Amino acid sequence: MSARVTTVVISRDRWPDLQGSLPHHEPPVVLVDNGSRDGTPWHVGRAFPDVEVIALPHNLAAPARNLGVEAAGTPYVAFADDDSWWAPGALERAADLLDAHPRLAVVHARILVGPEERLDGLCARLADSPLPRTRELPGPAIVGFVACGAVVRREAFLEVGGFDAVVEFPGEEERVALDLVARGWDLAYVDDVVAHHHPSPVRDPGGHRRTRIVRNHLLTTLMRRPWPVVLREVGAVLHERDLPAARGLVHAVRRSPRALAARRVVPEHVEDLLALLS
Repeated sequence: MSARVTTVVISRDRWPDLQGSLPHHEPPVVLVDNGSRDGTPWHVGRAFPDVEVIALPHNLAAPARNLGVEAAGTPYVAFADDDSWWAPGALERAADLLDAHPRLAVVHARILVGPEERLDGLCARLADSPLPRTRELPGPAIVGFVACGAVVRREAFLEVGGFDAVVEFPGEEERVALDLVARGWDLAYVDDVVAHHHPSPVRDPGGHRRTRIVRNHLLTTLMRRPWPVVLREVGAVLHERDLPAARGLVHAVRRSPRALAARRVVPEHVEDLLALLS
């Protein structure tokens, strides 16, 4: 049977992680390298000649995945980070579900974290999603996903423009999920599709990740949510009195002209779903 899923891996300066994760991937695989300085494209080409490498001259962050999706010759794409991979049989199962459900855009996997294989906390919340199912779905309806646990319909992902340069990374999935639901696509959590994630030991002592998460959530809110929601989310950050979060707000303000230029408020029915989640 011909391949139905291409795995798109994004990486930057993480060749040691890739040595452990790439052997787990089923072909075809596209690696998009975000301007690594550690020779990752050369190392991958030498050690894994079957992996297609797209070597970028500089870091595009999350939008680099779009290039991998565009290069994919399959109807479905599974995302992976340099420290994650898909369980045997997971991609075939996801492809079967996407074949069976023509309006299903995202199959979200059960993510097992680390050697101890503990359940990712987000997955527990997705499994208990209160959202109604307007169509028959293979699992709970959701409005959100984590890239390294998602198999997407290529057509739908490209229809909404993929990941964007306003948000970059992390949290880049939020705007994509909102746009998919706004256009009538479904997203579902499926417990028997499994992904493994072994997070890198590199830590974030300065709270920079927290800053970027807050920044990107606020930018996504500015791009897609009604003004009362924008004001509410800004107020919540101010109420936290948390320095990394406050930095995130400042950074979001700096990028706000770009977010406003891309502003397109989601339909009311999407806001109704988000209200159920909140």
